[in-house]
Amino acid sequence: MRKRLSLLVAMLLLLIIVVAGCGAKGDVKSTMEKGTEKDTFTVGMECGYPPFNWTQVNDSNGSVKIEGSSEYAGGYDIEMAKKIADGLGKELVVVKTEWDGLIPALSSGKIDVIMAGMSPTEERKKTIDFSDNYYKSDLVMVVKKGGEYEGANSIQDFKGAKVTGQLNTFHYSVISQIEGVVEEPAMDNFTAMRVALESGMIDGYVSERPEGISAESANDKFKMVEFKDGFTTSDDDTAIAVGITKDSELTKKINEILSNISEEERTNIMDNAIKNQPAAE
Repeated sequence: MRKRLSLLVAMLLLLIIVVAGCGAKGDVKSTMEKGTEKDTFTVGMECGYPPFNWTQVNDSNGSVKIEGSSEYAGGYDIEMAKKIADGLGKELVVVKTEWDGLIPALSSGKIDVIMAGMSPTEERKKTIDFSDNYYKSDLVMVVKKGGEYEGANSIQDFKGAKVTGQLNTFHYSVISQIEGVVEEPAMDNFTAMRVALESGMIDGYVSERPEGISAESANDKFKMVEFKDGFTTSDDDTAIAVGITKDSELTKKINEILSNISEEERTNIMDNAIKNQPAAE
């Protein structure tokens, strides 16, 4: 009986040691994972909104490899993200994410921040925090060159026109300010809107000035229309900021880094992004 009892105790002790060992390994793994996270700055973006961000096939013009892909991301957001990553002393990691998936990806911890030409609207602020602005732009309309809307000076000149904007953006919400406009369904991305414009499905789409310049550069059939009498917007609508999780310590750090990037430098970065964007975009 004693032998059996001793054997049972020995087996019990062995089991405790094994379980404790597994727990220790788990702790080590967790620590390593945390250490890896601290060494990287993971940024989510569409990689499809030039000149803010786009996808290309090589590493030219300072582009960054997209995680889990053979492709690279370039653009204004990338250059600003590189500066923030350097300031944080971390390695930049780019995660290509659909627009509607960006905030869920941030909330779930898949990415550290959003840098995707995103405006810090009051609606979004209910869910996430934002850094100080890192770009500000005006709204324009992209139309066909030589068409009836090329010479428009006011948004009201688009009465009766078929107009759209990107889904779940303030670009689409302002279309209703045009009296008598034909408000076409919102589209997922700017590539789809450019195709729709060239095919005649729409007469124009609402965009920000950098994307309008980008559209003109990419396709000589397009024309960007700027307005004397334009859309009514708030500063939050036309500004671009970094999306960050609620109450994150990153907000203060990112704001400190952004404060050291002059307006002149930001303008130069945008000018270069417009110049370097792939012609196919």
